[in-house]
Amino acid sequence: MTEFGKDIFSTSKIVAGYNWAFIDSRIDSDLEYSPQFISNNAGNKVLTAIERELRNCDELFISVAFITKGGVAPLLGTLKELENRGVKGRILTTDYLLFSDPAALDMLNGLSNLELRVFRTAEAGKGFHTKGYMFYKDNSLRIIVGSSNLTQAAITKNHEWNTRIVSTADGQFAADIESEFEDLWNTSVCYDEYRDEYAVNYKNKTHERKELDRICRTLDLGYSKVLNPNIMQHHFIANVERLLLRGEKRTLLISATGTGKTFASAFAVRDIFAKSIIARGKVLFLSHREQINKQALKSYARIFGKGVRMGLLSGSHCDMAEASSVDFLFSTMQMMAKDSVREMNFAKDEFSIIILDECHRTGAGSYQKIINYFKPALLLGMSASPERTDDFDVYSLFDHNIASEIRLQQALENDMLCPFHYYGITDLEIDGAGGDVRDFCFLTSDSRVEYIISKAEYFGYSGDKVRGLVFCSTKSESRELSRKLNETGKYNTIALSGDDSQGMRENAISRLLSNSKEDALDYIFTVDIFNEGVDIPEINQVIMLRPTESPIIFVQQLGRGLRKAEGKEYVIVLDFIANYDNNYMIPIALSGDRTGNKDNIRRSLMEGNNVISGPSTIYFDEISKKRIYASIDAAKLNRIQVLKQEYQNLKYKLGRIPSISDFDEYGELDPLRIIEASGSYHEFLLKYESEYDVSLDSVQMEMLEFVSRKFASGKRVHELVMLNLILNDAEDLMQDWEIVMSAKYGVEIDYIVRTNIVNVFTNEFFGIGAARETFKNCIFLKVNEHGEYDVSEMFRSALECYDFRTQMRELVTFGLNRYMRDYNRHEPDTAFVLGKKYTYEDVCRLLNWRQNQVATNIGGYKYDEHTHTYPVFINYHKSDDISDTTKYEDRFESPSNLIAISKSKRTTQSPDVQMALNSVERGVRMELFVRKNKDDKESKEFYYLGPIVPTGFARQFNMPNTDATAVEIGYHLLKPVEANLYEYLTEGEL
Repeated sequence: MTEFGKDIFSTSKIVAGYNWAFIDSRIDSDLEYSPQFISNNAGNKVLTAIERELRNCDELFISVAFITKGGVAPLLGTLKELENRGVKGRILTTDYLLFSDPAALDMLNGLSNLELRVFRTAEAGKGFHTKGYMFYKDNSLRIIVGSSNLTQAAITKNHEWNTRIVSTADGQFAADIESEFEDLWNTSVCYDEYRDEYAVNYKNKTHERKELDRICRTLDLGYSKVLNPNIMQHHFIANVERLLLRGEKRTLLISATGTGKTFASAFAVRDIFAKSIIARGKVLFLSHREQINKQALKSYARIFGKGVRMGLLSGSHCDMAEASSVDFLFSTMQMMAKDSVREMNFAKDEFSIIILDECHRTGAGSYQKIINYFKPALLLGMSASPERTDDFDVYSLFDHNIASEIRLQQALENDMLCPFHYYGITDLEIDGAGGDVRDFCFLTSDSRVEYIISKAEYFGYSGDKVRGLVFCSTKSESRELSRKLNETGKYNTIALSGDDSQGMRENAISRLLSNSKEDALDYIFTVDIFNEGVDIPEINQVIMLRPTESPIIFVQQLGRGLRKAEGKEYVIVLDFIANYDNNYMIPIALSGDRTGNKDNIRRSLMEGNNVISGPSTIYFDEISKKRIYASIDAAKLNRIQVLKQEYQNLKYKLGRIPSISDFDEYGELDPLRIIEASGSYHEFLLKYESEYDVSLDSVQMEMLEFVSRKFASGKRVHELVMLNLILNDAEDLMQDWEIVMSAKYGVEIDYIVRTNIVNVFTNEFFGIGAARETFKNCIFLKVNEHGEYDVSEMFRSALECYDFRTQMRELVTFGLNRYMRDYNRHEPDTAFVLGKKYTYEDVCRLLNWRQNQVATNIGGYKYDEHTHTYPVFINYHKSDDISDTTKYEDRFESPSNLIAISKSKRTTQSPDVQMALNSVERGVRMELFVRKNKDDKESKEFYYLGPIVPTGFARQFNMPNTDATAVEIGYHLLKPVEANLYEYLTEGEL
């Protein structure tokens, strides 16, 4: 194993880390070297810890009892990176209980940089239950040891107890683990030598397990044959019944693909009839495809049994006598829309309940004819994405009665879907040209076909054979790719489109699911079908060979593989990413983030597995990340057309003009985006909402914009409390304000804070120039005859307008709620929250400066003599083209230590440098703010990383290509940067 060198600096960090972890958590430490508890709690997945160590290690050693495909699959992307870098590793497992999957072992054994051995428990006469992961890096050993095997549940979902520690060569713990690993390794057999024997034993054991399972099912030993509603379905049924008892006749179910909408409707119908909430009568299930209806009929038959007559009505099932006589009719929209079918065979009150599947389509005239004709006691609509229609108000059709709404993230959290392992893979490049070349010859070239096959085979699938669905850009591309895969002789595939008959589609699905047919299919290639409605739970691999059109379509296509099926532990999703403008939509779709904040999108891309719930995982290779980052940078997410559409979606849902707080309550877009684009929500509505008739004068509008832009985010509560007291006609404003701030928010008001607040509300804070002139009428306070500050006449006069007072009250309420949600857990003696983002102006205001300072005046840092505060602003950027010996730039050395560069033309004796170096002795509080990408015109905020103190390190140097000098200054963060944020900030420029 790797020899350790002596590293006094690292040793001292390890000592500090152990003192922090086991003696006193108030001790300063570097998280990189500190023991950590890893349990699969939120943001603390075992998988994330393993991935982080894998990406940074020089060598790896793993000893685990059990290895499954589900445990290996999330790591395949990272492991391939290690193979490309030539990082060696040894993996040790066992045949204990014959649990480890030979297919998973084959995956690991197929990597040229890994050695794999198996400890044979029969020969040893004892069991094998180790769970340890060891990584060598920079003369240290990082160890994760505890309860987690290399299985899907153990590294992503289960309650696990693991400890990550760092050791040097002289540590006895590391020496014992090394010795134990070597002993076990030397007494184990090479996997290649044992592979065939183990595979046979595993197969026999698996057969025994399946046979036992079959016998238990036959004897009904512990198995229930009764289908029961899941969490979402219980909630939905209760709400439908509540709405019916309230006299409502229409309702909507919004539920992610794969969560069981059809079963939910069947359970609801069963309970409604059983409880006589609606008199038992006929039921009509309506959709636009016969295949959907056939699947729905099977689902209903499982709930209602043989005692209920069910039938189909479609182009190929058009027996009207049968259709008129059944209790449950499953009809295509196309047939029921025909006047000769509908009006000649069915009375208007024929059906007690009508269910409209994929109801976002109901704006079509044919659907409207059906809906307007029938008069059911309950009209139930179902859709995964009703908001996607921009020319029809689906919500209005169902009287805005949403019985239940569950999106992808919620469904994953509640274990309602099959876990997915998503891989963002760089599309093939030919002669330097990326996959953005949308030429047919490139898309269907032999080299691209080989590339697709190699990736599909490497990342694999769950189960005994691949059952894949491939989404292409065009019909011609899908047909040609299908043909070329068939020509390899390894795969049997077919291309389907809307041009193909229903019979062809059903036959293709049957062949895809077959285990025995000679013409069984491995893949179906498609463009315009299978996005919705069709259930093929057995799909275990989804391949995306097209640009992302929208987050909704992305989730629809992803959802094709998310239904659970027997023998399917997970689904593999391969997304081939080229230089497409819409790449930024991928992290939006995967994270479910609707804020539209570019930095949030970047972080979700960076953090991957930490933003997805449950066992599902996300991986992007480095070039794909680069392409997505470039797309995020170029995207115009605050375009007014986008905001108008998102606003309209919420209005449709509510059936009224939303209040600004409705956006938070219903999880829609962040209304701060509207404020950023329009100045205030009032201004936005005035321009783009024809039904909005509130009229305010110019001063009132200016005041609304001021409060919207400055305080609505809730970053500080002081101003919001003051405004709230004014709106509630406080008698002694300043005294009441100080009492509320102390009693309710635990903030004591001193002279410095009071002066700052007064300056903000009298416009003095904004100094002179454009910033002050913009809001020249925003004078909220004035000095009264007693020398105290009170409400200004201008603001008091504005509040006499009912509409203005209402708007202001709504805005203040929104801001107070945002404060409690996002910013109330601020650091002691400051208004800042670790990890939250602030602009230059926010920092000046929250530090209680008398006047704001523009960025050019701050220049990276600035000392304020009145508050004795010294904020440091850093645009973090690591230049890969500069050697380490000449990198004179701001840089983290660890999560707890930073080197920052002074302004140009400074020496170690310059006043600002001396102030920083002696800040502790002089009672100056230094605060650190870091921004990832200063070139992003839309992200103007810095992450707050907490107070810093100088380490004593200072080095003067000549700046490259100039005679000017500057100084490197070392700082220590009193609280280490949170691991995920640190990784995001310090990741090299892509």
